[in-house]
Amino acid sequence: MREVSVGENLDQYKLTEVIARSGMASIFKAIDQISGQTVAIKVPYMQFESDVVFYGRFQREEEVGRRLNHPGIVKVLMPKKKSRMYIAMEYIEGESLRSIMRTENGLPAEQALGLAIQLAETLVYMHSEGVVHRDLKPENVLVTADGQTKVMDFGIALDESARRLTWSGLSSTIGTPDYMAPEQVSGRRGDVRTDIYALGTILYEMLTGHLPYSGPNVYNVMRSKTAEDPQPPTAFKHDLDPRLEEIVLHAIERNPRDRYASAGQMLEDLRDPSHVVPQNRAEHLHPRSLAMQQLRRRIGYVAFFTSLIGAFLVLIWLANRYPATNNSLRRSYRGQSR
Repeated sequence: MREVSVGENLDQYKLTEVIARSGMASIFKAIDQISGQTVAIKVPYMQFESDVVFYGRFQREEEVGRRLNHPGIVKVLMPKKKSRMYIAMEYIEGESLRSIMRTENGLPAEQALGLAIQLAETLVYMHSEGVVHRDLKPENVLVTADGQTKVMDFGIALDESARRLTWSGLSSTIGTPDYMAPEQVSGRRGDVRTDIYALGTILYEMLTGHLPYSGPNVYNVMRSKTAEDPQPPTAFKHDLDPRLEEIVLHAIERNPRDRYASAGQMLEDLRDPSHVVPQNRAEHLHPRSLAMQQLRRRIGYVAFFTSLIGAFLVLIWLANRYPATNNSLRRSYRGQSR
């Protein structure tokens, strides 16, 4: 078996172009030669097909995606037969939420709120079906030309209906650090409140153009999430409606017990922020914690650049050291030859 390419047939699908490539798979635009429908085909690279953990994740993504049926979720299709590992999905004409969010000052509040409402509606459905996504992030959300959000990639989802898919078979450090809930960072499997945290983080970023936590590396960010308070959104956007800040900070509380108990509760507030009563959560953030976060970030940057300078100096020392050794060896050889 070899890698597939554009122009080839993969069972009933003719691959017409490459839509995207990641570190583990290629996504092709294709034509279903039975129905004539345009579809998307996700094909893993050959080296991952024999990986047991990757196979389990890929299988989970297909099984969960096939079971869920909601306009806010990319639909997974069932081919008549499969000659190798791949996932057939509905083709979405649009762009990722990440590409829409590429702005320093954030999106207009009305647009951010509209997108968050759709994602919350999808979470309500998903959770009612016993599925927790656990890797909700802008890269895993497509937005169609008419503004409809579509969630995809259920590779690390928890599915209550699939009892054989256990937590013990997975790595404890899964998900994407910027959007992972503190309990995921600590190695716990999470629940519906884990998705609420991720949605709160996405809304924070859509409104401000920044993330609640930042640092020179992922380890700094992960450590901060478990021990420090986030920056309040108004630290980046001073004129932000305090009711929207209340919704965001409620969703990204470090302790899951302090967050919205369900996506439905968060959806109610998103649909009608005028009924939200600010609890002054930003004022209750521990000032020492915020100061320590800023200090650690500066220390992290200093340490990073110091290590670069150190490595550069070591290279210079080695460059000077070894030529000198070679010259002495040559002089020794000349002396022996005489």
